[in-house]
Amino acid sequence: MEASSLPAALELVSGGGAGLSPEKRAVLGSSLLLLQRDYRFERVWFWGCIQGVCGAYYIAEGLGPDRAAPRSRLYSLNCVEWSLLPPVTEEMVTQAGWLKGRFQGDPSFEYEYTERNAEDAERLFEDGKEPIIKEEARLVATIEQIDRAVGIIPRGAFVKTPLGSVSENRNFEGLSLTEAKRLSSYFHFTEPVNLKNKTLLEKADLDPSTDFLDSLEHDIPQGSWTVQLEKGGAVVVLRSLLWLGLTFYHVPMTKQYGYVYFGNGEKNLDLPFML
Repeated sequence: MEASSLPAALELVSGGGAGLSPEKRAVLGSSLLLLQRDYRFERVWFWGCIQGVCGAYYIAEGLGPDRAAPRSRLYSLNCVEWSLLPPVTEEMVTQAGWLKGRFQGDPSFEYEYTERNAEDAERLFEDGKEPIIKEEARLVATIEQIDRAVGIIPRGAFVKTPLGSVSENRNFEGLSLTEAKRLSSYFHFTEPVNLKNKTLLEKADLDPSTDFLDSLEHDIPQGSWTVQLEKGGAVVVLRSLLWLGLTFYHVPMTKQYGYVYFGNGEKNLDLPFML
């Protein structure tokens, strides 16, 4: 969610019980603006908070002119001092997938792999040393996993130019209430997968400038999203059951939307058995 509208946005997603104290909100409101100035980001989003055993990571993302380009991610332990996270790689994401259990809250904490298959073991033990991964690398990999799986935007909020860059749609005035209650009105803000498999006939009715992402209606497993009306029906709230703690909000007929994550950074692997 936008750093400039953070207090109001947090109020709109507070129905699930998660949020920040008034002190944390006040500190974040100031430090995120300073962060945008110091790093010369065009926009700064407050991504959320991952709670560890001994502390919490507060996450922010810095964006450039192309909104679809890789984002700069930063974390803070006190909402005042921010540290830049390393760029994510596929190897980081793979390694983080092997780790189980809670985050510790210490970026320098080192994990040792306890479970791996023969192929992974052969590749990782080539140097004869026990492979380790720092919690900082696990943190950025987990953020990437959550963004890919449940980072969403309303349909029409962004447009793709003929040159391939993505920017905010200045003509976007929000979804109607009827549209806002449908999963097909929301897109994953990441590289599309299902869209590439559509036939030419299926793509005929799509607008290439706005329908360039995958919609939520075909997410697997079915039922991994809940759609609710809150604040007297004035706000549409989507919550992910796959990554518990991810909340998206949109005020119909306005440009107000965003998502935030408050959780422990663990995927809900039991979801197929809960549906």
